[in-house]
Amino acid sequence: MGTTTPSETDVVRRRTGARPDALPVRERTGPAGDTAGGRQRADGASADEGSRTVGLPGSPIAARAARQFVRTTLTDWTTRELPGAQYLTERLADEAELLVSELVTNAVVHAGTAVELLCRVDEDGPHTAVVVEVSDHHPARPVRGRHDAVTAEGAGRGLQLVGALADAWGITYRRTLKTVWFRVTADSPETVYEPPVEVFDADRAGPGGQATVLMSPGPQRAALRRCEVERLNHGALSFLAEASDLLSGQLDADQVAALVAQLIVPRMADWCAVWLDDGGDAGVPRLARVWHATESRIDGLRELLVKDPPVLTGRGADGQSTGAGPWPWPGEPSGFGSGGAALACPLVSGVRRHGTLLIGRAGLVRFPDEVVSLIEDLAGRVARAIATADAYSRQERISRVLQRRLLPGRRADVPGVASAVVYEPREGAWAGGDFWDLFQAGPGRWCFMLGDVCGSGPEAAAVTGLARPVLRLLAREGYGVGEVLDRLNRTVAMEAADSVAAVAAAVVEAGSETESQPGYREESEQARFLSLLYGEIVPHEGGGGGARCTIASAGHPLPLVLGTDGTVRAVAGPQMLLGVLEDTAYESESFDLAPGETLLCVTDGVTERRAGGLLFDDEDGLVRALAECAGLGADGVAEHLRSRVHAFAPTPPDDDLALLVLQAVRP
Repeated sequence: MGTTTPSETDVVRRRTGARPDALPVRERTGPAGDTAGGRQRADGASADEGSRTVGLPGSPIAARAARQFVRTTLTDWTTRELPGAQYLTERLADEAELLVSELVTNAVVHAGTAVELLCRVDEDGPHTAVVVEVSDHHPARPVRGRHDAVTAEGAGRGLQLVGALADAWGITYRRTLKTVWFRVTADSPETVYEPPVEVFDADRAGPGGQATVLMSPGPQRAALRRCEVERLNHGALSFLAEASDLLSGQLDADQVAALVAQLIVPRMADWCAVWLDDGGDAGVPRLARVWHATESRIDGLRELLVKDPPVLTGRGADGQSTGAGPWPWPGEPSGFGSGGAALACPLVSGVRRHGTLLIGRAGLVRFPDEVVSLIEDLAGRVARAIATADAYSRQERISRVLQRRLLPGRRADVPGVASAVVYEPREGAWAGGDFWDLFQAGPGRWCFMLGDVCGSGPEAAAVTGLARPVLRLLAREGYGVGEVLDRLNRTVAMEAADSVAAVAAAVVEAGSETESQPGYREESEQARFLSLLYGEIVPHEGGGGGARCTIASAGHPLPLVLGTDGTVRAVAGPQMLLGVLEDTAYESESFDLAPGETLLCVTDGVTERRAGGLLFDDEDGLVRALAECAGLGADGVAEHLRSRVHAFAPTPPDDDLALLVLQAVRP
């Protein structure tokens, strides 16, 4: 008795009425994408008569590349007049392109691996079909089902489209591969279409008695066959997919408005305007974008629309506008034509309204229902993109305000000592764990600090907000360098102990189930430690130049001094991180900073800048870089080191970068 191994399981589905032999017939020994006897094409795809394969990266560009591959392949087969190619209609190509886009997106989002794509033609006369296979390397991850496909906003329609459009489709599981395939069959020559379906009413016709076709950028026609209507519906889905691709990566609401205007004009409308409800003057919507197919008419249209923003009065139970509705055609002082149809649609995401989309098309009495539905679907995607951009903008503003509060507004001027600071948060962050300060602590006495909180993000910034004010307070109370670190260490250690105690209490309260894993804590609950360089500088009196420096390092990269002869030396010894042990005693070291000498303090964002397996400070890299700065002023030293750190690796730094330069000026 035969058995079916779990390593290779085929799940096959057919549409109702599909031909019994509509399954893909193939024999192969390798994974999807391996074609025996195939030849390698210049674009990386493997080609054979009637079959081509290509490998795609598991990235957002995969869906677009898959659509181009399928379209190019079918066009090439038709041009070369392969057997059965005469049956590869535009409808079949549109359906194959749409379905492969959905399946590749599904594979990239849910499997997260590279994708292998196979496209082949099964020649069977009038029943010639195109078979497409999409394979990923995560066979344990199930594909989205019919219900899962519609749960995620903007995630596409998944297998619902495949089930609706393909004549047959299925899933093949192997040990290292999962393949989803579909088959789309050409129309039979005996297919009989019903009489032409009137797409627009006669009263929507434009000049010359011809109606305006909004769903297609091609020639205007008064009536379409049913198969062409279906093709336009498929085109609408592709349009929405492309719109989602463009809008998903935008983090600026004005840019979203600009993109949607250019998506709509001239494909579906002659002009478009977008208002944003972004809390402007007295809550009045702001006209963010106006676009017209004839650019010379944009300014005149803006003047008309800015005076009369749309106010949609139709409300649902939640107080939001119920949907798109007709809107009066704007006045015509600048020659917009004899009039037409305008449509206003609210931009609503969840329960919040973000603005209004207004479009217009000359020569129409009203927009068709199909177009209204498409605009409403597009408006929902635009609203979600604006909501994302607004959330990002709010977070950016909060972060920038936080950064301004965590860092000093200005650095103090020390007589006889020039200073320079470089502070660059890592890419994508505005407030983090690095901090610095240079301030006057008393008559003839200045203090400086450069610190780094272990970790990153808001939690690290919170410790920064604790450390800098405490240091300033202690310094101005007259405590020495060692005493300041002793007291700050106890403060940070007590904060860490309170965090651990809170976690322990939560574990006890949760019971034995949580006690079995006491080591797991949320990021916000982790104890935060602190590395710090803290020092005091007292300029020499008498006009001879130079200064007396007292400094201590707590778990921080050691400070370096560049002498006038180009030699570099360390001027402090390593000590324990702050916040680890409450009873740690810290010691300071004093030295004279002679005229022309330079003191350099850096964080580990400089010393641990990584390029492959190498660090910037490997083999005394920082010492060599500082020695190259002989003869430069404080600003020149800071800029040279910043440039060297950035040039060390081709990628942006993945940590905050901070350095402080103090140089005794020659008299």
